Amino acid sequence: VQLQAFGGGLVQAGGSLRLSCAASGRPFGSYDMGWFRQAPGKEREFVAAINWSSSSTYYADSVKGRFTISRDNAKNTVYLQMNSLKPEDTAVYYCAASQSSGSFFARTFTWYDYWGQGTLVTVSS
Repeated sequence: VQLQAFGGGLVQAGGSLRLSCAASGRPFGSYDMGWFRQAPGKEREFVAAINWSSSSTYYADSVKGRFTISRDNAKNTVYLQMNSLKPEDTAVYYCAASQSSGSFFARTFTWYDYWGQGTLVTVSS
């Protein structure tokens, strides 16, 4: 499956952005999806994830209550709605896909099979 993330940009602290990740190549509904981010000089970290049916969602503590992950299997797209953005949210955001298997280690980046190219989010103070 090929993934393309978009929707990043420059926003002031307290603002909102919605990231999208469009998938192509294989049935999107058979994949669990995740968002990760990597800030300059830091390791890639888990942000949010959603299973294939949208019945389970997972969030990093740092974004819980501010970010919402969702998906539209008919549109082959997963979304990350980001509200109340903070300067520390500045990073390149990556979407990732994992073939659904009944187990979902959502927070583990090595669990994912496919990655998008990333989209930059910059939050100014």
